Amino acid sequence: MITRGQPKSMQAQMEEYRLKLETFLYQKNAFTDILTQIEQKTQVKRTYMAMGVVGVIAAGLIVGYGAQFLCNFIGFLYPAYKSVKAIETSTKDDDTQWLIYWVVFSFFMLVEFFSDIFLFWFPMYYLLKCVFLLWCMAPTSFNGSTIIYNQIIRPFVLRHEAEIDRAIVDLKRKASIVYGEAHHVVSDAAGEVVTEIIKDKMKADSDVSDDDNKDS
Repeated sequence: MITRGQPKSMQAQMEEYRLKLETFLYQKNAFTDILTQIEQKTQVKRTYMAMGVVGVIAAGLIVGYGAQFLCNFIGFLYPAYKSVKAIETSTKDDDTQWLIYWVVFSFFMLVEFFSDIFLFWFPMYYLLKCVFLLWCMAPTSFNGSTIIYNQIIRPFVLRHEAEIDRAIVDLKRKASIVYGEAHHVVSDAAGEVVTEIIKDKMKADSDVSDDDNKDS
C-alpha cells in the first residue's frame, strides 16, 4: 500500500539533489570561475548548462560510438577520486563505503564480461548501465552498492568462504609448481643456448688460428 509520505520523501530527495548540485556549481574554484565567464557571455544559467551536459551525455550513451568508454569512464573517475580522498582521511567509514563500491563494480564487470554478447544488443543498455553505476556511487541511504553487497555478495562469500580460501590456496600451490617448472625449463634452455654460443665462438677462434698458421 502506498502511503502519502512516500511521494513527499522522494520529492524531498530530489530537492536535496538539486540543492547539492547548485551548491557545487556555485562554490568558488577554478571550474566555477570558467562557468561564471560562460554564464556571463551566454546569459544561460549554469544549472541549465549542467542539465544540458547531462542530456548530451545521455544521448551519447544511447547512440554514440564511444558509449562503452564513456560509461566506464563515469563509473571509474569519480569513485577513484573519492577513494583517494578516503585513503587520505583518518576516518574508516568512507574507506568502507568505497571498498564496497569497488567490490560491486568488479562483480558487475565480471558478470558483464560473460553476458556482454547478449546485453550489447539491449536498447539503451549503456545508459541504463550508467544509471546503475551512478546509483551504486550515490551518497544516499539507498546506495546501490551497499544494497547489492549486503543482499547478494556478502551472504554468498560468507556462505562459501572456506571453499573460496581452499581454492585460492590450491591455485597458489599450482601456480608455484608451474612457475618452478617453467623456470627450470627456461634455465635449461638458456644454458643450452649459452653453451652453443661458447662452442661456436671457440670453433671460430680455432678456425682463425688454423688459417694464421697456414699463412705463416
